[in-house]
Amino acid sequence: MKRIIVDYKKLTTEILNLLVEKFPDGYGIRDIIKFTNQNGHYVEAVQVSTSDTIYLVKISDELVDSMENHDEDEDDMLGSEISDDLDLDLEDVDLDDEDE
Repeated sequence: MKRIIVDYKKLTTEILNLLVEKFPDGYGIRDIIKFTNQNGHYVEAVQVSTSDTIYLVKISDELVDSMENHDEDEDDMLGSEISDDLDLDLEDVDLDDEDE
């Protein structure tokens, strides 16, 4: 299984979706993995995975903002899909009470 460290700048939609699915209310202190990378820099990350890859996503303010905005974007899209489904043309609706 591959392990990939991902910075916010290289965050894909797929990885962002995985993050939001795994941490719908945000991640906590127990979700954070701390390590030193090959350059000797201290890194904090959260882990998400697919069937063949483990992603360690570096924590940053931009990551938190992206996760929060992703939720809002999905809510906006869902709201528009629902309103599209409920959009009725009044000419198609029979308002006569002749059946009674």
